[in-house]
Amino acid sequence: MELYQLKTFVAIAKEGSLTRAAERVFTSAPAVSAQLKALEDELGVKLFERTPRGMSPTEAGLSLLEEAERTLASAMRMRSAADQLRGAAQGVVRFGTVVDPVALRLGEVLVKLAERHPQVALQLRQGLSYETLSAVQRGDLDCAYVLSDSEQIEGLELRRLGAVDLVVALPLPVAEAHPGLSLDQLTNMPWVGTPPSCILRVHLEKLFAGAGREYRQGRTADGESAIRSMVASGMGAGLMRLDQAEQGERNGELAIWTGWRSHTWLCWVAPGEGKRPVAVDAVRSAVMEAWG
Repeated sequence: MELYQLKTFVAIAKEGSLTRAAERVFTSAPAVSAQLKALEDELGVKLFERTPRGMSPTEAGLSLLEEAERTLASAMRMRSAADQLRGAAQGVVRFGTVVDPVALRLGEVLVKLAERHPQVALQLRQGLSYETLSAVQRGDLDCAYVLSDSEQIEGLELRRLGAVDLVVALPLPVAEAHPGLSLDQLTNMPWVGTPPSCILRVHLEKLFAGAGREYRQGRTADGESAIRSMVASGMGAGLMRLDQAEQGERNGELAIWTGWRSHTWLCWVAPGEGKRPVAVDAVRSAVMEAWG
């Protein structure tokens, strides 16, 4: 059997769909189906049943899934050990970043990486923090910048790089009509929220809890640029990073409510030491140096 067949097996088990598994391993659904059949023929057992909800592992499939994951992890450790023996850091590192621009110091990271490890190339992928973090945990990304309150995440190395202040942004007509807006009045207003897993949503729920209320999802945006646009158009108040809110205030789009402020952290995350290629360690060194 081949490692790519085991990767396909694990992808189908995680995604429950041939199509989504194909996207995860960067191939086509027919190729995934063929790889699964070849693996089942070689092992002599049926790994999945087709159901109306997708691909469901059989008892044999569930039993062998853990073995497949261990085998893939061992292969990764062997590659990493070989890289260390060669003293070489090379290859493409899939690096996730948050969608909306934060002062990521990526320019400094790229310069340091090019100077010391010219054989390492970064493949940047933007996304929401909770989606990016999940991609690192699944192995779809090698490392990432994320916004997180966590001090540690099981199975990953997490390093806090810097605090990120969060504030409430108001539509200008609301701010002008209610200069002394209270927390109680604020939480009675229409709001532009974010998906439940988003770090901004976590802090929004804390804000409402401070007023003795429960946040009820209404209008939802999938990122700060969308929140800023919706707040500016008068659709409701919204939570965003201080730097984004200040820029919106300077542009005459919105106003910052001064009665509340919170913060989260810009973090670098990757699989733990010994579970990642040497090239990722090279990126880590460049990131940590850029951030002092």
